[in-house]
Amino acid sequence: MTRQRIELAAVSPRAVGLITELEDALRREGLSDDRLRELARIRVAQLNGCAYFLAQRSAEALRLGEKQDRLNELAGWRDSRRFTDSERAALALTEMMTRLPADGVPDDVYGAAENLLGPYNLANLIMAVSVANALDRMCLTARISPPH
Repeated sequence: MTRQRIELAAVSPRAVGLITELEDALRREGLSDDRLRELARIRVAQLNGCAYFLAQRSAEALRLGEKQDRLNELAGWRDSRRFTDSERAALALTEMMTRLPADGVPDDVYGAAENLLGPYNLANLIMAVSVANALDRMCLTARISPPH
């Protein structure tokens, strides 16, 4: 295990506080299905290889009533029958936003999410995935390990 490089909250408490406040606002006012938000955020952590947030977001999803068998199949959601069309569209958009190809998110991926989620859920998904990616990158750069 590697040693943590920097304690971000100690060095920049205002910035960490603001991003935490934003994440809390997205939790309170975000997607109409909190489990969908957590599925997307877990997928972000999987793609980024962030153990800290993978543990935290998985625990939150289970607390919200998500089923362990769906979490077990999340990395292979394309081949799983456990996910709805709306969840698939959200996960496809999540992956594109996280991997972000040079030409951006393809129109077909965005359009499917837009059609199946509606503007409110789509906007909140975009924000939740963006914040999750920012937090993962901060965590990975600072080498913050999950609690034992």
